[in-house]
Amino acid sequence: MFSGIVEGMAQVRRLTREGSNLHITLACDFAAELQIDQSIAHNGVCLTVVSLEEGGYTVTAIQETLDRSNLGLLQVGDYVNVERSMMLGGRLDGHIVQGHVDQTARCTAIREMEGSHYFTFAYEVDREMMRQGYMTVEKGSVTVNGVSLTVCNSQENSFEVAIIPYTLEHTNFGYFKVGSVVNLEFDILGKYIARLRSFD
Repeated sequence: MFSGIVEGMAQVRRLTREGSNLHITLACDFAAELQIDQSIAHNGVCLTVVSLEEGGYTVTAIQETLDRSNLGLLQVGDYVNVERSMMLGGRLDGHIVQGHVDQTARCTAIREMEGSHYFTFAYEVDREMMRQGYMTVEKGSVTVNGVSLTVCNSQENSFEVAIIPYTLEHTNFGYFKVGSVVNLEFDILGKYIARLRSFD
């Protein structure tokens, strides 16, 4: 489990295909602290460390993950938001994030206002999935590329988030442009509530 409070960015060193799997080797500041079999969220996708090297590590993404997320679009040199799993007893500064990406969205607008940046994201809508809680609500939580954010201007197939300068500098939001593809994880609490209501 994660909180959506990104620890920093990792840079892609190598991309290696093995069948339908993609091995992603990255460099990051806390690589020396990692262990084999440790879980790390990459742009919000929970992946397991399979090998370690000087200043870096490797994780493996299966085809299902590549189909559902933006990891299949990565290029060597790209930056990925990373977060290690929460420690039991620690603060939950963001919201409950599973590391199971639901779908991707595309950035449709970026605007600056009073020192912050507002990003608009549009995503494909499935009515049945919406009934199961796969949607945003005004002032609710959403995870974008692993970052826990508060929704504003929630629409049927789009929403907006406000990014403060610190987040813009310390996550890959600073690299986004109109057309960028991002990972979404909708709030798990909303999914459970929607599921419970289906029994009424």
